[in-house]
Amino acid sequence: MKKRKAPETQGARLPSPRSRYPGLHGKIVDWVEHVFEEGMLYVRVRFTDKTELCWVLQTAHVILEADLSDWKTGDCKQLKLFVENESDWGAS
Repeated sequence: MKKRKAPETQGARLPSPRSRYPGLHGKIVDWVEHVFEEGMLYVRVRFTDKTELCWVLQTAHVILEADLSDWKTGDCKQLKLFVENESDWGAS
Protein backbone atom coordinates (compact mmCIF):
# COMPACT_ATOMS: atom_id res chain seq x y z
CA MET A 1 0.00 0.00 0.00
CA LYS A 2 1.31 3.43 -0.96
CA LYS A 3 1.14 6.25 1.59
CA ARG A 4 -0.32 9.53 0.40
CA LYS A 5 1.25 12.81 1.34
CA ALA A 6 -0.96 15.16 3.37
CA PRO A 7 -2.13 18.14 1.30
CA GLU A 8 -0.40 21.43 2.06
CA THR A 9 -2.44 24.52 2.88
CA GLN A 10 -2.29 26.30 -0.48
CA GLY A 11 1.42 25.65 -0.86
CA ALA A 12 2.44 27.70 2.18
CA ARG A 13 3.31 26.51 5.64
CA LEU A 14 1.79 28.19 8.65
CA PRO A 15 4.17 30.45 10.56
CA SER A 16 5.60 29.07 13.77
CA PRO A 17 3.98 30.34 16.99
CA ARG A 18 7.49 31.42 18.02
CA SER A 19 7.66 33.80 15.05
CA ARG A 20 4.20 35.24 15.78
CA TYR A 21 5.09 36.19 19.35
CA PRO A 22 8.86 36.67 19.58
CA GLY A 23 10.24 36.88 23.10
CA LEU A 24 7.68 34.52 24.65
CA HIS A 25 9.42 31.18 24.16
CA GLY A 26 10.58 29.71 27.45
CA LYS A 27 8.54 32.04 29.68
CA ILE A 28 6.68 30.36 32.53
CA VAL A 29 2.93 31.06 32.78
CA ASP A 30 1.76 32.24 36.22
CA TRP A 31 -1.96 32.59 35.43
CA VAL A 32 -4.48 33.13 32.62
CA GLU A 33 -7.79 34.99 32.73
CA HIS A 34 -10.48 36.36 30.47
CA VAL A 35 -12.60 39.43 31.20
CA PHE A 36 -15.49 41.09 29.35
CA GLU A 37 -15.27 44.91 29.54
CA GLU A 38 -16.93 47.60 27.41
CA GLY A 39 -18.08 45.11 24.74
CA MET A 40 -14.65 43.56 24.31
CA LEU A 41 -13.11 40.29 25.47
CA TYR A 42 -9.66 40.54 27.04
CA VAL A 43 -7.59 37.34 27.30
CA ARG A 44 -4.57 37.85 29.54
CA VAL A 45 -1.61 35.53 30.03
CA ARG A 46 0.61 36.62 32.92
CA PHE A 47 4.11 35.21 33.24
CA THR A 48 6.17 34.66 36.40
CA ASP A 49 8.55 37.48 35.37
CA LYS A 50 5.58 39.91 35.69
CA THR A 51 5.16 40.40 31.92
CA GLU A 52 1.81 39.90 30.23
CA LEU A 53 0.44 38.92 26.81
CA CYS A 54 -3.05 40.28 26.23
CA TRP A 55 -5.44 39.74 23.32
CA VAL A 56 -8.31 42.22 22.89
CA LEU A 57 -11.15 40.69 20.85
CA GLN A 58 -14.16 42.45 19.40
CA THR A 59 -16.83 41.39 16.94
CA ALA A 60 -17.97 43.30 13.87
CA HIS A 61 -21.12 43.28 11.79
CA VAL A 62 -20.75 42.78 8.06
CA ILE A 63 -23.50 43.46 5.53
CA LEU A 64 -23.08 40.71 2.96
CA GLU A 65 -25.41 42.39 0.51
CA ALA A 66 -28.11 45.08 0.29
CA ASP A 67 -30.09 45.22 -2.91
CA LEU A 68 -33.37 46.44 -4.45
CA SER A 69 -35.39 43.70 -6.16
CA ASP A 70 -38.55 43.56 -8.29
CA TRP A 71 -41.00 40.77 -7.37
CA LYS A 72 -43.92 41.80 -9.62
CA THR A 73 -43.63 38.72 -11.82
CA GLY A 74 -43.04 36.38 -8.87
CA ASP A 75 -39.36 36.03 -9.74
CA CYS A 76 -36.68 38.06 -8.07
CA LYS A 77 -35.11 40.53 -10.48
CA GLN A 78 -32.28 42.49 -8.90
CA LEU A 79 -32.56 46.15 -9.88
CA LYS A 80 -29.71 47.67 -7.91
CA LEU A 81 -26.91 46.50 -5.61
CA PHE A 82 -26.29 49.07 -2.88
CA VAL A 83 -23.77 47.40 -0.56
CA GLU A 84 -21.57 44.35 -0.76
CA ASN A 85 -19.30 43.08 2.05
CA GLU A 86 -19.40 46.31 4.06
CA SER A 87 -18.00 46.14 7.58
CA ASP A 88 -18.61 48.32 10.62
CA TRP A 89 -14.87 48.34 11.46
CA GLY A 90 -13.66 51.90 11.70
CA ALA A 91 -17.19 53.26 12.08
CA SER A 92 -17.79 55.40 15.15
